Amino acid sequence: MATSSWTASVALGDPPEEVRAGRPSSPVRTLLMTASIRTDRFGPVPAAWVADHARQRADLDLETVDLAQASLPFVLSGNDPDEPLPTSVTTLGSRLAAAEAVVVVTPVYNRGYPASLKNAIDWFDHEWARTPVGFVSYGGRTGGVEAVEQLRPIFVELRTMTIRPVLSFPNFWNCFDAHGRPVDPDGAARAADAFFDELVWWALTMRQARAEVSQ
Repeated sequence: MATSSWTASVALGDPPEEVRAGRPSSPVRTLLMTASIRTDRFGPVPAAWVADHARQRADLDLETVDLAQASLPFVLSGNDPDEPLPTSVTTLGSRLAAAEAVVVVTPVYNRGYPASLKNAIDWFDHEWARTPVGFVSYGGRTGGVEAVEQLRPIFVELRTMTIRPVLSFPNFWNCFDAHGRPVDPDGAARAADAFFDELVWWALTMRQARAEVSQ
């Protein structure tokens, strides 16, 4: 059964003006990142379903990136600020910088997260800043929450806001059918809606704050 570690609404104080108006003036630009690059990985299954669910929402404008296809180098650049960056780095960096929210789809490996994700994190700095980040995790009994809890302090260092809800899939091999659909579609949809409601709230709040600072 697909579950979320947090599925209830939380009182977060007065909502942004765009929320009070009923809908955002423009959808939240959201980048969904599939973190695992290993052979026979499961990540594309929940990533595809979450992406499809997100695209049904009028308040989200979703793009996706698969780190297995991003071709980021595993050796980071040095301290020379004039050293040109690889095209794969600048391409993903521009997409991160343009995103108003990021969703990371991650497994748990040995009670942690994949090295491919840490590599993608470390290539960038200001591109991550002041962006709400949400996690979709999958694993065994705990649904991969160990990976999420290790990622939270890392993203704090990058000046992001990690949202509390986690869309998690414990015993993931039992969560989806052969066609990549949740075996509990109603439960999965409710969890996903709570997850995206929170992500949009923070994205719109930060959008409003940036607008006020720039005035």
